[in-house]
Amino acid sequence: MLSYNFKYELKLLLRSRWIQLLSIVLLLLFGFSVYNGMQKVEKRQNDIAAAQQEVKENDAMMLKLLDSVERGMEVSASPWTIPTSPMAVGNYHPRVAAMETQSMSFVSTGQADLFTHYVKPTVAGDDFALNFAEMTSPVQLLFGSFDLAFVIIYLLPLLIIAFSYNVLSSEKESGSLRLLAAQPIGIQNWVLQKLGLRFFWLSVLVIAALIIVFLSLGLNPFAGTTLFFGLLGLILVYMLFWFALAFLVNLWVGSSAKNAVAMLGLWVVFVLLVPSVLNQLGNTIYPMPSRTLMINEMRSLKAEVTKKQDEILDNFLRDHPEYALNDTTQSRGFYHRYMASQKLVKEELSPVVNAYEEQLQKQQHWIGRFKWISPAIIAQESLNHMAGTSTQDYENFRKQVIAFAGTWREHFMPFLYNNQNFSQKDYPNLPSFTYIQKSQSRLSAILLLLGMAIGLFGLGFLVSKKGKHVSILNQG
Repeated sequence: MLSYNFKYELKLLLRSRWIQLLSIVLLLLFGFSVYNGMQKVEKRQNDIAAAQQEVKENDAMMLKLLDSVERGMEVSASPWTIPTSPMAVGNYHPRVAAMETQSMSFVSTGQADLFTHYVKPTVAGDDFALNFAEMTSPVQLLFGSFDLAFVIIYLLPLLIIAFSYNVLSSEKESGSLRLLAAQPIGIQNWVLQKLGLRFFWLSVLVIAALIIVFLSLGLNPFAGTTLFFGLLGLILVYMLFWFALAFLVNLWVGSSAKNAVAMLGLWVVFVLLVPSVLNQLGNTIYPMPSRTLMINEMRSLKAEVTKKQDEILDNFLRDHPEYALNDTTQSRGFYHRYMASQKLVKEELSPVVNAYEEQLQKQQHWIGRFKWISPAIIAQESLNHMAGTSTQDYENFRKQVIAFAGTWREHFMPFLYNNQNFSQKDYPNLPSFTYIQKSQSRLSAILLLLGMAIGLFGLGFLVSKKGKHVSILNQG
């Protein structure tokens, strides 16, 4: 019976032009989405390269100024920008702290349209006030980005629904179901075979379309074999979930019209409604502290510590005797008092900043705790992790930048408090930033989706009104 169904389904799909139509649609959708994703990645790389080139040019000018000053020549530059001052180097010649793209960044835009990919920390800047957000188009934020993740999460299920919603009902409505009554097969097994064969052919088309699109756009899918097969595995189990849902609906609902409405309703629930509800509940249960109040508190604290900067500096030098070695000869300038007071401001504001971060983490944990309710959330998070554009990736980048900002500041503190000029020989020792990508396992998402699909298949057998061995005739 299986071989007969295989030949029958193939002929049926070819005559109805389903395979031809799906091939064209998948090629167009995958092609445009991958191309669009690559354009965004290219723009991101160009922005980072431009920032790094600017730093390189500024460094060349700085070295020329240092060489002229060390030779005793006059320079046409403002006194506070001459790089012999360590604070001038720390403020006017910062390094680029960039979040480099990953090999699969084109797959999902994720949070990339909300956050910037590089910042330039300075010694006089505030770690908690570093700007990681960028201005984006509200229209783009409303509709999202047409990337490969969008096609997989939102559009591919709609194709599966159109491909499978009437597998059983069309046979009933045309009267051809009774012709199969002579075959000793249960209705559940017959529908399972029909949907299994459609899943097989759609999987072949998806894999072929992806390989063709990747090769056409100059991407080698087999260069990163693990990543590519991980992407395919995630897509296939996500497709399997929707076929399992179609199996349940075909057995349970009835007519083609009702099947279509039921499947589209489930698509709205799983893809649109559940993620929105979870997000709104997370914001309600764990509301974010007011960032405006935090900024106001920061300004008030700065104004307060400004009035007693001399006292703060004395306490700071007492706690850091290594910076007070030349205290008898050094002149206490603006930056001596400012840098000491900044450390106090950072310590005083740390509880407020920590409360902000803790609420954000609670919101993320809330969504992570209930993500199994929606396969769309599971697939989206996994694709974001694969692309390196997830919320966790940008939080990891933010923490690394803050750590680097502290390293950058601490590098110049001995120069400042020991009255030591910055020279050409100190340039090679300037700290540099290297982004470290944390690896994320996709196996758990694949197993979870696979378990959900198997559960739906099992539920389909349970909810069927007749037993496993009831003939097709009784179902017609």
